[in-house]
Amino acid sequence: MRRVSCVIRACRLLGLAWALSLAVACTPAMRPSAPAAGAAKITSASALASARRHAQDAEHEPRAERAARSWLACAVSAGQAAASEDAGAWAAAEALANRCTGKLLDFLLAYEPPRWTPGVFDIAGTSLQVVFSGMPTSLEGAFALERAGSITIPSVMGQRYATEGFGIALVAMQPRCTDRPICTLFPPEGVARSVTAWIDSDADGSPRLVLTDPLAHPQVMLGARSVPLSNDITASYAALFEKSRLNRLAIWNLVGGKQIGHRQGLYLLEDYDPEKTPIIMLHGLGGSPLVWARLTNRVFGSPELRARYQVWHVVYQTNSPVLLNRLRVQHFLDRGWSVLDPQGTSLARRDVVLIGHSMGGVVSRLLASDSREVVWKAAFDEPPSALVAAPDDIALVDSIFHFKPYPGVSRAIFLASPHMGSPLADHFWGRLARRLVDAHSSELDALVRVVDANRAHVSPILLDSYRTDGLSSVNTLGLRQPVSLASHALMPVPGVRYDTIAGSLPGEDPPGDGVVPLSSAVLAGAASTTIIPAGHRLYRNDEALTRVLEILREPQAPVSTR
Repeated sequence: MRRVSCVIRACRLLGLAWALSLAVACTPAMRPSAPAAGAAKITSASALASARRHAQDAEHEPRAERAARSWLACAVSAGQAAASEDAGAWAAAEALANRCTGKLLDFLLAYEPPRWTPGVFDIAGTSLQVVFSGMPTSLEGAFALERAGSITIPSVMGQRYATEGFGIALVAMQPRCTDRPICTLFPPEGVARSVTAWIDSDADGSPRLVLTDPLAHPQVMLGARSVPLSNDITASYAALFEKSRLNRLAIWNLVGGKQIGHRQGLYLLEDYDPEKTPIIMLHGLGGSPLVWARLTNRVFGSPELRARYQVWHVVYQTNSPVLLNRLRVQHFLDRGWSVLDPQGTSLARRDVVLIGHSMGGVVSRLLASDSREVVWKAAFDEPPSALVAAPDDIALVDSIFHFKPYPGVSRAIFLASPHMGSPLADHFWGRLARRLVDAHSSELDALVRVVDANRAHVSPILLDSYRTDGLSSVNTLGLRQPVSLASHALMPVPGVRYDTIAGSLPGEDPPGDGVVPLSSAVLAGAASTTIIPAGHRLYRNDEALTRVLEILREPQAPVSTR
């Protein structure tokens, strides 16, 4: 295929490739270029018969490039038949157009460049224009393509959500960019987006391979008909999921691994939409955003929810104390909004949903709460202004213990969250974990310096706790840790709806999921409380996730019980 590569290189040098990318759709239904003069004289029957002959030729042609040329001719003819007014030919023509386009793509993906840009392919003497029209804004420059159907869906993600229609569902992938602020909000594994491809003809009758974003443009015009495009939304998410090492890094983080610290932050799984409500998912102790694979896939797979919400994941170091994690997540959100909405005017910023599992639920509750003086007074008997230490250290400690509800949070959903602590933290395995879990950071160093310089003003119980158990997430989940005890009283402020979902295993005493007792997971004042006969990993429980989706479908409503 040297001839194809040479043509591509020549086009890039001439700038033709980028000129072809300027056709951007303005409506949800993509409209192909007008057919060539005389195309209307082709009957649907003759076009369909021609497509079938080309398909037969391709199947019997041993030379790959010539077979690809026949598959292209088949796709063009079948597309003409599908665009006709003959209703009897539509179904057969669309099916054949997809089959031939798929075969052509198999050839192109095997023999053409690994990175795609708009351009011209020469397939055994036939020119094929590659046109990007209405593509995701996050895909800038060249990207790799893969058939969506060839990507395996991990079992933890659940089912594949795909829509059958016109065209071939693909996944476009490229490394994370580095040249603009939005790049920091893309996962380090890269960008993966759903793309759909089909064959049509330009005004001169020349064939075109058109690629578009099927989520932004879910339909295409075939003649006078608007038909749905094929799409596989799960495949693009699965492509990133399979590349991630986050689960292993999260476990190592608990015992001192540093890599998760380089990965922490807020990450978008789709292009930012200023009018859609963000769902911010916070994982628990020793976890990572990968625990949200099933829920994320189900949100993506629901057209209703996908139209209302955008999913954001947070990576944070779970070996640190809960209050420090709250502050860090606040900073991640602040940095994200500074990139996405620096003026603070988008609708998305005014309506934010937090979903947290286990410790992530506790962090979510604190993000929706006003600390007032409750937490500070559990640690110190003097205000920050009366303490003696470096001003920066005091300011940092002040920001950990004093906080307001995060702006824009309107709803929170807690899954198996130890709001009142977990007895496991005080039992043998908890004590062992306190010895193993290693938390070290500049923020904790500042806290130690402030405590050391002001021991006379620090709660003796807190001093004893820090001296005996150290500063870690496990310690702050204990039932007797004074700062944690004080934070238990902090509930989401009025105007923030919160729902609790908890597990309760048969025979568990006290009742609970084996890690968190019901008395700790269930909160007074919740809009709804759902108890499920399950263990702690509710992020994998379909009944729990179905309840989450039900809550997301509900409008903001007065508090009720369930």
